[in-house]
Parts: sequence; C-alpha cells; structure tokens
Amino acid sequence: MGRVSQAQAAQNRDRIVAIAARLFRERGIGAVSVADVMAEAGLTHGGFYRHFASKDALVAEAVTLAFTRSAGVILDDYLSAAHRDDPGGGCPTAGFGGDVAKELGGDATRAAYAQGVEGFARALGTGGDPDLVALSTMVGALILSRATAGTDLSDRILAAARTALEPAPLEPAVSPVAGSAAGPAGAA
Repeated sequence: MGRVSQAQAAQNRDRIVAIAARLFRERGIGAVSVADVMAEAGLTHGGFYRHFASKDALVAEAVTLAFTRSAGVILDDYLSAAHRDDPGGGCPTAGFGGDVAKELGGDATRAAYAQGVEGFARALGTGGDPDLVALSTMVGALILSRATAGTDLSDRILAAARTALEPAPLEPAVSPVAGSAAGPAGAA
C-alpha cells in the first residue's frame, strides 16, 4: 500500500480525534481502547502511533475538541432564529432586561436579575470580564435581532455575533507525536 498524502493523513487524524471524543463520552475514557477508536475510524491499530505519541495525547485532543464543539453548539443555539422567534421560551436576560432597567418589579427583582446574569456569565466560563463581554454580545444581538425580526438585518445581526464569538481553536495540551506539533509528513 502506498504512502498517504499529507492531506489524507490530516483528515485521518481529525477523524480519529472526533471518533475518540464521541466514544470517550459514550463509554468513558477507560472503557475505550486505542484499538476501539482505530477500528471505528476504519484504520489499523498500528497506524495510531503515526498520529499520536500515546492514548493520553489522544484523550487530551479529544477533550479539547469536545469542549470547543460544545461551546459552538451553545453559541449557535443561543444566536439562532428559533431562539429569536421564541421570546416566551427564550433567554430571561434578554426577555426581562428592558423592564428591569425601567425598575419594574423593584429591588428584589433587580437583585434576582443581577444574580441570574452573574450565573449565566459563570456558565459561559469563569464569570470574569471576557465572559461578561460574551454574554453582553449574545444578549445584545438577541435583543437587536428580535427588534428587527422579519428583516435581513435581523439574520445578519445573529450571524455577526456568532462569528465574533466563535470559539478560537484550542491548542492541544499534549503534542500529538513526541517532538512534533503535527506528526510526521506523510503519516497514514
């Protein structure tokens, strides 16, 4: 069998990581072997070590991929036309914000709202300033898109916010192959 191109090797590697992320979540890291992952990917067990130094290196990349994709799913769901079009079942931050700002409901309402906003920001990450920026962008985009619903601008607002907040690719915690960031050229 001939050498695999660099592009095919990269596709194989990405497929291995994606399959591993799914299997590890379904069965648990300890219950999934390298052989299980490679069989599911349709590749040989021996080819694994051309892509990764160890199972631990694969696990680190699979975890990173899973978190990156999860953040993207949350963002896509929040900044969607379906969420925009369902204010009654949607985000309370956007839904109650205007009324709370007008002091409808009093101090207890304002305190409950502030606590909810802080909890939402913590759910996005640490609750620090970058999370507050992300939350502000998400809520602002939702409010603006609802106010302009039925226009092209509404969809453009949602798309722009999704693009602005897309999670940056995370660097692997462990280099995939000892001494290499991307594995050897032409690896299968």
